[in-house]
Amino acid sequence: MIAILGFLTIGLFLVLTMTRRVSVLTALVLVPVATALVGGFASGMGPMILEGLGKVAPTGIMIAFAVLYFSLMIDSGLFDPLIRGVLRLAKDDPLRIAVGTAVLTMCVALDGDGASTFLITVSALLPVYKRLGMSPLVLTGVVALGAGVMNMVPWGGPTARAMAVLKLDASQVFAPVLPAMAAGIGWVLVAAYLIGLRERRRLGALALPAEPRPEPEPVRGDGPGTPLAPARGKAALTVFNLALTVVLLIALVSQVMPLPVLFVLGFAIAAIVNLPTWEQQQALLDKHAKSVVLVTTMIFAAGVFTGILNGTKMIDEMATAFVGIIPDSFGGHLPLLVAITSMPLSLVFTPDAYYFGVLPVLAQTAAGFGIDSAEIARAAVLGQMTTGFPLSPLTAATFILVGMSGVQLGQHQRFIFGWAFATTVVMTVVALLTGAISF
Repeated sequence: MIAILGFLTIGLFLVLTMTRRVSVLTALVLVPVATALVGGFASGMGPMILEGLGKVAPTGIMIAFAVLYFSLMIDSGLFDPLIRGVLRLAKDDPLRIAVGTAVLTMCVALDGDGASTFLITVSALLPVYKRLGMSPLVLTGVVALGAGVMNMVPWGGPTARAMAVLKLDASQVFAPVLPAMAAGIGWVLVAAYLIGLRERRRLGALALPAEPRPEPEPVRGDGPGTPLAPARGKAALTVFNLALTVVLLIALVSQVMPLPVLFVLGFAIAAIVNLPTWEQQQALLDKHAKSVVLVTTMIFAAGVFTGILNGTKMIDEMATAFVGIIPDSFGGHLPLLVAITSMPLSLVFTPDAYYFGVLPVLAQTAAGFGIDSAEIARAAVLGQMTTGFPLSPLTAATFILVGMSGVQLGQHQRFIFGWAFATTVVMTVVALLTGAISF
């Protein structure tokens, strides 16, 4: 009976969210509450929800401050020299422009936000592509590959959702797949080179007219001309921001402190240096509040969802049912199967539907075969939305990418799907070799 109730909960959640009857946020909260009431769990529901919220709180805090930190770095112009350098080095060579597109995308994508990555990279590079006559599909394809791999960062969508729903931390999910992510980055550069080489052969050597890139104007407030955005272009400030970001990333990888603590400290230091006045800091919070609220409320709603499913033992019973029908000889291969299928499934499931609806059942099923849930989380992150989200029609950011570039979604998918799936394969092979997932 409890297993049936669990499947009903998952099914209702998937139907309501994929048909857009209700928002993901409300479905994460109300669907499990309703089924728990039907199952007679009303008296214990409060403690279940509180326990679920408590377990996802560190993830929510980390994501909030990570988004603020990297948004501040982008606003301060940390990546402006990189953009100018890429354009300067690319000159009139389509091959170098394609590789430069990949490098620029992966740097900008450090904020973990696909929408902002697409806005920045397409705005900076589309004029160059147009002046050269390069295909906009090359732009959307290479940007999709770069953004997809970088979406594995712990504050990005897939890893954050996996950690929240399975109550794991970055040391369990992200650190073991770092070699695979590095291989993915290397593959993206190779793919960009090959795509650029093909475009170079198509176009031949072309002349790129000199066109200086205008510097963005600082955002100003209501006061007498007081800049509310970070001062852009100041060499000392750029050097400081670069050094702080490098130190922060090294501390993240070496796990000097828990990730939420590192981002809280990093953002506080960056804010006081870049935005020394209260008005400037308040303007930054006002500007990026929407992004922070959208992400963190989803994480806490996921805490309600998983808290109830775990507290009522629905997840356990569903997994037991799955274990009963999966042959023992097949069960040990679940991590590999999840890794390979997660990318194509990103075209069918939204990230929320996959991570909040499907992944918990997969993880608990794997536990029945003695496989750690963290391994299933790593397998899912290798493909689901990591390379799938910039192609999925179920992800809003995809339409920003194709809309700004002026290409059709179907053309974009056909052009880059093979390269994207190859990225998942490369990372999966490295993850198997390094022991991040087992075969």
